[in-house]
Amino acid sequence: MILELLAGNLIHGLLLGCVYGLSTMGLSLIFGVLKVINVGHGPFIMVGAFVTLAMVTIFGTAPPVAIPAALVVGMALGFAFFYTVMRRLIKAPEFTTLLVTFAIGILLQEVVKFTFGAEYRGYNWEVGKIILTITTIPMTKVYASIGSIIIALLLYLWFNKTRIGTAVRAVVEDSEGARVCGVNVDRIYALSFAIAIGLTVMSGVFLTMFIPVGINPYMGGVYTLKAFVIAVLGGLTSPYGAFFAGLIFGLIENGAYVLFAQIPGVAPFSLTVSLAFWMLFLLLLIKPTGLLGAK
Repeated sequence: MILELLAGNLIHGLLLGCVYGLSTMGLSLIFGVLKVINVGHGPFIMVGAFVTLAMVTIFGTAPPVAIPAALVVGMALGFAFFYTVMRRLIKAPEFTTLLVTFAIGILLQEVVKFTFGAEYRGYNWEVGKIILTITTIPMTKVYASIGSIIIALLLYLWFNKTRIGTAVRAVVEDSEGARVCGVNVDRIYALSFAIAIGLTVMSGVFLTMFIPVGINPYMGGVYTLKAFVIAVLGGLTSPYGAFFAGLIFGLIENGAYVLFAQIPGVAPFSLTVSLAFWMLFLLLLIKPTGLLGAK
């Protein structure tokens, strides 16, 4: 019985891991290109959740229709924050960028709270389910994971098959060398930041397709923590490593929940949340470059 429950949860964890991986790719891209750690990462996921909520409740559309809207909103926020704040901090001390990105996250939370209120919200979208012997999988989760994989593949193709993608990779390797070779590094910084934020906001759409309840202005905090664990697991500068690390994290998280539930007198959900802290601690202690990263 426990093995069946564990196997079923691992399937759900693998699907959720695709969304985790996509949500972390933006964090890794920002650090890889700009060398900035975005501690305001989670609130951008929250923005994507509210874009979805608005599209579903106000316009009556299906959640996937919110994907292009979330990309536009995310890239607009990315360009706006880059040109007003971030471009002044490219060479700033790490502590300064940490404070600024934290402040950006707080600003987003308060703006959304002022606009939509602080109460928990959600929506209902059912499009069938897959019934297996060990678990039942809503099709919304399948669509969310497939969508995450497609976007990750498109990003991979963009990085490796386009001139702009090549320029971004050149800036990641050596920004000064890329500048000497004629690359407009400042524009690459702006574009990379905007794409990263666009990916992060889009991941909020897929997250609500997986978990369509509990949408609130302060929901991003826990996803910031998870994103940092996944980013470190995958190698902090690698968006692709982040995606595969998301799959690993989803499996560990959902599998651990089943195992913790077998321990009498404990709250499995709380232990699962604390697991992210312990994973981050052990990763930084044992292999700071990440299990999938390189020195």
